[in-house]
Amino acid sequence: MTLSPQHLQELQQAHALLENPGFMARTSHLLGRPIEYALAGLPKSAKAIVATATEKALKVTLAGALGTMDKTPALDSPRLHKMLATVSGAAGGFFGLAALPVELPVSTGVIFRSIADIARANGEDIHSAEVKLECLKVFGMGGPTDKDDAGESGYLALRSSMAKLLSEAADYLVANAVAGEGAPVLVRVIAAIAARFQVQVTEKLAAQAVPVIGAVAGGTINFLFVSHFQDMSRGHFTVRRLERIYGSEVVLQAYERLGAASPHAAAA
Repeated sequence: MTLSPQHLQELQQAHALLENPGFMARTSHLLGRPIEYALAGLPKSAKAIVATATEKALKVTLAGALGTMDKTPALDSPRLHKMLATVSGAAGGFFGLAALPVELPVSTGVIFRSIADIARANGEDIHSAEVKLECLKVFGMGGPTDKDDAGESGYLALRSSMAKLLSEAADYLVANAVAGEGAPVLVRVIAAIAARFQVQVTEKLAAQAVPVIGAVAGGTINFLFVSHFQDMSRGHFTVRRLERIYGSEVVLQAYERLGAASPHAAAA
């Protein structure tokens, strides 16, 4: 079985989104200079604060961010979530590092709902344990890494590495009406995703800490932040929708071929 021309075009668009340079490149373009300079200026305490705030934000989000969302498939509403994230980012940018433990759970919850909104528009049941975890997994998607090659992209590598863990976590959530935060499998899921998510949170924090940036750019940077994860979500749930039509093997093989044919792969 092969993908129809329309579905192949959708997969190409998903591939372009999932393998893009990521949030750091967008932010560097906004600031007009490499973000590494801003990262170097963060206080030593920032790493520990980001790590703690990131895990807390993901735990809070998994526990209750979807409670008021309707299951019925609908068109996603990215502008609303971008607006809400921009407001929370402006507040966080004004108060800096000290506000992160408060601002990040709010921003993460807004972004998570936007991710779920996109998942629902692609026919997913956002109240199933599996889909909740798939929405959470989007926070671990940041574009390609130095270890990627044409055969195993950053997206495919993440899917492969987390497949068993997410399956175990989904089984736990199905069997337990109340998800205990201390459940070993959920702790491992949160830790695995947080380790990737906190890299981008640190980049966001560094950009907001640039002198003269403050609250104004805090809102703009959060706009880019939510836009990035909306793109990752569109790509991811497009792939999953096509997999329900053609099967995982057909779609992922086509995805790999797109990677092998990309200019980046040819240059490598």
